[in-house]
Amino acid sequence: MTRSRTERKSAGTGGGATAPPPGREARRRAAVVLEVLAGLRTPTEAAQALEVGAQRYYLLEARALAGLLAACEPRGRGPVRSAEKALAESRKECQKLRQQVSRYQALARASQRTVGISAPVRPKSRVQGQGKGRGKRRPVVRALRAIEGLKRDLEGPQAPAASAEAAEGGPAEAESAR
Repeated sequence: MTRSRTERKSAGTGGGATAPPPGREARRRAAVVLEVLAGLRTPTEAAQALEVGAQRYYLLEARALAGLLAACEPRGRGPVRSAEKALAESRKECQKLRQQVSRYQALARASQRTVGISAPVRPKSRVQGQGKGRGKRRPVVRALRAIEGLKRDLEGPQAPAASAEAAEGGPAEAESAR
């Protein structure tokens, strides 16, 4: 059985995702609120019919009117953009931009080589994830002495005079030298 286009349009809620059908209690509450708004019942009678207090009834009526107003707002035309789709589009665009950056960097390097310009020197970057955290750890005096000992071993016999001065001064003078 096929329906005409106008029948299909009028059968739905006007496009978009449809909400699940309201339950029996929700229908009963809506009917009582509409009866009060139409003047068939008083708010006190409606509260007694729903077995709630008058204050609770007025809250229920306010929520019903808010829902009615929200449902009467004009809807935008066309499909609704979901968050998942927007995220997928953003990721796709990000990947595309990264590829463009890589391409432009390669073109810049090629043009620098062609012209004969040396590539700019990059400053040493920190390890990924450290950010502005702790800086370089200052060496301890023992480490300085160990480094001097290793340098002496590498340089040979010409450094004994410098090591003799460090041995006479001790760790206090080595720290004051910094």
